[in-house]
Amino acid sequence: MSILYAPVPSSAAQDDDTTAAADRHIPRAQFETPYADALRSLASHDWQRMHVPAHHAKALNAPGVASLVGADALTLDFPMLFSGVDQKTWRLTTPGRVTPLMRAQDLAADAWGASRVWFTTNGASGGNHVATTVVRGLGTEFAVQRSVHSSVIDGITHTSLTPNFVHGAVDSGLGAAHGVTAAQVAATLAEHPQSAAVYIVTPSYFGAVADVAAIADVAHGHGVPLIVDEAWGSHFGMHAELPTNAVRLGADLVISSTHKGAGSLTQSAMLQLGHGPQARRIESLVDRVVRSYQSTSCSALLLASLDEARRHLVTRPDAVEAALAAARRIRGLVHDDRRYRDATPDILASPDAIANDPFKIAIDTRGAGITGTDAHYQLLRDHRVYCELSTPSALLVLVGATARVDVERLWGALQALPEAEVEPVRPVSLPASCERAMGLSDAFFSPVETVPYTEAVGRISADSLAAYPPGVPNVLPGEVLSQEVVDFLRHTGAAPSGYVRGANDAELSTFRVVA
Repeated sequence: MSILYAPVPSSAAQDDDTTAAADRHIPRAQFETPYADALRSLASHDWQRMHVPAHHAKALNAPGVASLVGADALTLDFPMLFSGVDQKTWRLTTPGRVTPLMRAQDLAADAWGASRVWFTTNGASGGNHVATTVVRGLGTEFAVQRSVHSSVIDGITHTSLTPNFVHGAVDSGLGAAHGVTAAQVAATLAEHPQSAAVYIVTPSYFGAVADVAAIADVAHGHGVPLIVDEAWGSHFGMHAELPTNAVRLGADLVISSTHKGAGSLTQSAMLQLGHGPQARRIESLVDRVVRSYQSTSCSALLLASLDEARRHLVTRPDAVEAALAAARRIRGLVHDDRRYRDATPDILASPDAIANDPFKIAIDTRGAGITGTDAHYQLLRDHRVYCELSTPSALLVLVGATARVDVERLWGALQALPEAEVEPVRPVSLPASCERAMGLSDAFFSPVETVPYTEAVGRISADSLAAYPPGVPNVLPGEVLSQEVVDFLRHTGAAPSGYVRGANDAELSTFRVVA
């Protein structure tokens, strides 16, 4: 396993962005961005472009697009194959040479302590599709946390896997689903010994961190790989005050949504391979599945942003420390406030949680004279403050791992929110799981009919329906729709900042059910 913090040779080149880290123990190579540099080098030539994309790198050819991303971005928008050209030879492929993209992925593997990394441009959702397909290459059933992202459920459905669900901790008051324990995973594997893998989510949307090392021991003891959806923990392992990342704790395959915490462009992500026999067992399969899912026209800009985000996160611990200080200040203001309450103790009290993400600040609005959902909406509408998530009981604030935050503006906006004299009614934050009647794939691919919501209760859902964010499905294909879940989803759809992924219509006036 590579060591992130090693002595920097005195001759290491440092630019203005890295001067602050000169006295840190950071490997010289981590200051490099081989793919991003190769892309900039390509753009510096005086090209007559006669290839895709059709804007040919000129703002005149696509003025509206240029107004969105800037004229310089158009010059960097090379097609995937060309952007990987080795400019030492100008050949599309040069056997035996390490391409800039390969080098960038190797640097990411070193930074996160992985044995191998794949850059992807389909987000963590695409990574979950890859991972579930990998599981299908190992067997037909697996142990999987119930509160996974809807993309995992989509992957299960498309590959006809049988999920043996591990039901994790739920804080019904805050409306937060957290994680699972090693004991729960062991019990599920004992009950379903044919499970070909273990699949968990950590950290949770609210920042609860599960005991990955213990769960990895359980999975490996049963001779199966551990797959971790670490979408919300791409910054983990990059500073002493942050939790250790999953691949360093024994996970065999990790889905990392790099744009969420580490600051790459939206939709850019990584897959990280662990160490040990289970990781080696699946490496070739992962590589082939990634190739089958990755677009042949994936964005060079997205790939380059992963390279740059990695360098900034690794080489600027001072930026991480400043972001941590801002998060501590916000949490302290909430803790000392009359109206609001810091919900971190609730998160740490969850049976699965051994730590929490300091960059996720859960603000309990119960007793504040305003619901979390109304606070979210009014911050957007009246103050142009955009928070990450809300539930009827809570508001979730996210601080980027290297972000500079105007704490006073956020706090002033929170203090300016109206306070009702009578505490508002807060609907149920999370409904109970529905009863299963059919397999996920059987229901999804069955003939369907659309019925009014008044006739949906008692029918078998054909869709995966998830209040978004966080995107954890509240009902799965093949489950019987309950009155509680129908009411919850309709309330979510009616909220000013509400959205239900998979719904037949935005108001959820109708539901797709198995005919």
